[in-house]
Amino acid sequence: MSPFRSFPPLGSEAPTFSLRDAAGNEHGPVDVRGKWLVIYFYPKDDTPGCTIEACEFRDAERALQDAGAIVWGISPDDQSSKAAFRDKFSLNFPILSDLDHRVAEAYGVWGEKQMMGKSFMSTHRVTFLISPEGRVAKVWESVTPTGHAAEVLAEIVHQRG
Repeated sequence: MSPFRSFPPLGSEAPTFSLRDAAGNEHGPVDVRGKWLVIYFYPKDDTPGCTIEACEFRDAERALQDAGAIVWGISPDDQSSKAAFRDKFSLNFPILSDLDHRVAEAYGVWGEKQMMGKSFMSTHRVTFLISPEGRVAKVWESVTPTGHAAEVLAEIVHQRG
């Protein structure tokens, strides 16, 4: 991660936003107060790591709901890409379009990446756990997609006591 990256501090109010999902429905953290909210940022729909992460959250959706949590995935892809990704992998939670990456910027996850010797701007793979009161409860930096949904679920169970 870039040394200039700045996530919202633990315990602080989570940045608010309103983004649309594949069907055009708007979602924002204020709308789900009273529940745990998992916001995971990922670089691109239907790529290997992003697909693993999305499918693990899909498969853990019932257990996460039972723990009082809602999951949202966010990337800079457009709504048609979101719809294709959702349908191809039967995703059962909202994946939100952050075309102008303003939400990624607010959460400190938009930044420079390097691949094959080239630099480019993109969303970094980072997950935030937002408490029922709307505060940042946990941040996972540089997420490894495999096993991440189980890690998030364990943290929610731990935080709930």
